[in-house]
Amino acid sequence: MITSVDTRRDQTVESFDFRSPNRFLIINTIVAALGGLLFGFDTAVIAGTTEALKSTFQLSSWSLGLTVSVALWGTVIGALTAGYPGDRIGRRDTLRVLALLYVVSALGCGLAFDWNALAVFRFMEGLAIGGSSVLGPMYIAEIAPAKWRGRLVGFFQMNVVLGIMLAYLSNAIIAAIHFGPSEWRWKLGIAALPAALFFLMLFRIPRSPRWLAAKGRLEEARIVIEMSGNQRADEEIQEILSSLNYEKASDARLFTRKHMLPIFLAVSIGMFNQLTGINAILYYINDIFRSAGFSSISSDIQSVCVGSTLLVFTLLGTSVIDHFGRKKLLLLGSVGTSICLAAVAWVFVTKTHEKILLLLLVCYIAFFALSQGAVIWVYISEVFPTHIRAKGQSLGSFSHWIMNAIISAVFPAMAVSFGGYAFAFFSAMMVVQFLVVLMVYPETKGISLERMERKLGVN
Repeated sequence: MITSVDTRRDQTVESFDFRSPNRFLIINTIVAALGGLLFGFDTAVIAGTTEALKSTFQLSSWSLGLTVSVALWGTVIGALTAGYPGDRIGRRDTLRVLALLYVVSALGCGLAFDWNALAVFRFMEGLAIGGSSVLGPMYIAEIAPAKWRGRLVGFFQMNVVLGIMLAYLSNAIIAAIHFGPSEWRWKLGIAALPAALFFLMLFRIPRSPRWLAAKGRLEEARIVIEMSGNQRADEEIQEILSSLNYEKASDARLFTRKHMLPIFLAVSIGMFNQLTGINAILYYINDIFRSAGFSSISSDIQSVCVGSTLLVFTLLGTSVIDHFGRKKLLLLGSVGTSICLAAVAWVFVTKTHEKILLLLLVCYIAFFALSQGAVIWVYISEVFPTHIRAKGQSLGSFSHWIMNAIISAVFPAMAVSFGGYAFAFFSAMMVVQFLVVLMVYPETKGISLERMERKLGVN
């Protein structure tokens, strides 16, 4: 049953304003995107605790990297396995399970009695993050009309960066209160509050119409499509059924020759997203500022500036993604992030002009948010055919998270051994990204998921 929809069946499609997403669609998008807010909050909040954790548990550079990255190894498994329950019990109901994991892991991190307990709950936290990074965008992509899909799926990423900014702001507020030795516990445990809200709100949204159609529940699927403001509900149902019929008659394996282009697109965009150095910088932002001479409190404040920039420019990128398209934004971001990272490397190598570090990082964050930040989850959700979309989404998220885990684990040691040259490496990777996007990536804006299958030659 989809109780939030069934009781409103008598509301006709004509009552909606098709010039903009209707209230029903917006509410469902906001709720699903709360998983993105927790994704951002839980991954970034560690930045404000690294010094305390090093002191409390006597961590070296390598063991600090492990402490930060253990959650990311959880995301790898979460991203790889989320597609199975997402197909079996549905995107929405799997998100409910993940929401409970968010609650338990946040409380566990805040109450951890030793490093082993902290690592276990951080790993559990990673499972929730990885799973929601797959199923949140997938749910939104499947419920949104093609006209609004880019902006609505992009709202998930906007919530990721909102979560990052809130994590930095939460860290700064808690630091200002001066909880003493237990300060890091408050910083990690506070995430249980938005996680509980996410769990409760998931009881107010319907199932994905494509999942309902796949299970033969066509009338429920039609209701959700109509309530979402789609004027072509019958046509949309027929497109879904056509795709599902093809699925039954086709090879459902992901790794086949005809799927090589979507696989390459998803894997490469996931890897390049991390080869920007974005999460290495976000997770260790306080340490980066401290190494440039900023105090602990001022580092928290600078982090809020970075997080605010990330939010503003992700919002801008999300608002223009369906106008300019995915490819142009990726090309623009490649150029901008490469230049900014090269300049950051120059500051650290020459040990001069440290005062412009904040400006350079803000510009870098702006270019990243406008491009990769706004595009990645939209693009991965668009390039796979329906019958392997869950598997493909998991693969794209896996490439993102495995690269994230590796870079985050080695970055503290890289910074000690190579200094500013670590940023030069990320800059070079953005040059490679520019060439790959220019020569290989197709544009996906304004194309229905079913027509996208034909464009990529997979249907």
